[in-house]
Amino acid sequence: MAILNIKPGGSGRYDLIALGEIMLRLDPGEGRVRTAREFKVWEGGGEYNVARGLRRCFGLRTAVCTAFADNDIGRLLEDFILQGGVATEFIKWAPYDGVGRTVRNGLNFTERGFGVRGAIGISDRGHSAASQLKPGDFDWDHIFGALGVRWMHTGGIFAALSDTTPKLVLEAVQAARKHGVIVSYDLNYRPSLWKSIGGQRRAQEVNREIANYVDVLIGNEEDFTACLGFEVEGADEHLSRLDVTAFQKMIRQAVKAYPNFKVVATTLRAVKSATRNDWGAICWAGDQFYQAPNRQDLEVLDRVGGGDSFASGLIYGLIQFDDPQKAVEYGAAHGALAMTTPGDTSRASLKEIEALVKGGSARVQR
Repeated sequence: MAILNIKPGGSGRYDLIALGEIMLRLDPGEGRVRTAREFKVWEGGGEYNVARGLRRCFGLRTAVCTAFADNDIGRLLEDFILQGGVATEFIKWAPYDGVGRTVRNGLNFTERGFGVRGAIGISDRGHSAASQLKPGDFDWDHIFGALGVRWMHTGGIFAALSDTTPKLVLEAVQAARKHGVIVSYDLNYRPSLWKSIGGQRRAQEVNREIANYVDVLIGNEEDFTACLGFEVEGADEHLSRLDVTAFQKMIRQAVKAYPNFKVVATTLRAVKSATRNDWGAICWAGDQFYQAPNRQDLEVLDRVGGGDSFASGLIYGLIQFDDPQKAVEYGAAHGALAMTTPGDTSRASLKEIEALVKGGSARVQR
């Protein structure tokens, strides 16, 4: 019996579209933002990272629904997206006023962290073009119906950006359901995004409404509590140990509250330092739990985007194999590899991911 009723490959233009904001990431490398004299520049966004991973690592056809201010920063972001192979036909371009008083492109200053110094993300995204997106900006009947899409992915970061973005998410997921498109949603709770607009109370109001239209729910231990109100017992306050049984109980709470969930997945991360984590994942589907191997003392170069790469690997496994066990293993392996390179987006190949799933080592390949 199929876990998900996914449209067959080749039945439409895209395997997946993502709805979300894409920011310009400024990375001081091994240094600190507060003392940096130069930055490397990447693109990144929780929802977009999934689409890019599915295109570059797994070879699926993907597109992004987003908006940019029409200036050179926006065009730089577009160039990054094109390099990633993600289609840009649904990007909305907002006229730029020359200063950014009414519309701009979001920036994200991110330190990778090292040892006892944790990673830090400092967003500068007020009045961004993507945050001003609203219902009616995209023709979902054309995208999902006339063009054809198998899967839609969005998440809690985009839903937190403004009063209009959660309304747009609701419009999109309802349209996806009407057209038989699978919907995945990554809760992706960010306290900094919610603290000035109602905090966890508002986050729960928004995410609980959206959750009614989700087929595949993705999150971590903090997300399920902050966004949906489900408590996780068995993890201490520093997340130095994680109890899988406690997570299973939490997931069962979520499935009972939202019977529309067909798959629920979460990463299992125990943070020993910024550069050394235990890393694993579990997945619920068909009233069973599936678990990826727990990788002890995983060395981390840049943890940002690890969860997004988990999501894209999980989605690939579900689309390609309709197998929750393979899906969670591909997700965990992809997330682990993504954290070995800088930037939000993965640089892994399908061959590397498959080798790691099979238990491959880090020996030199010649």
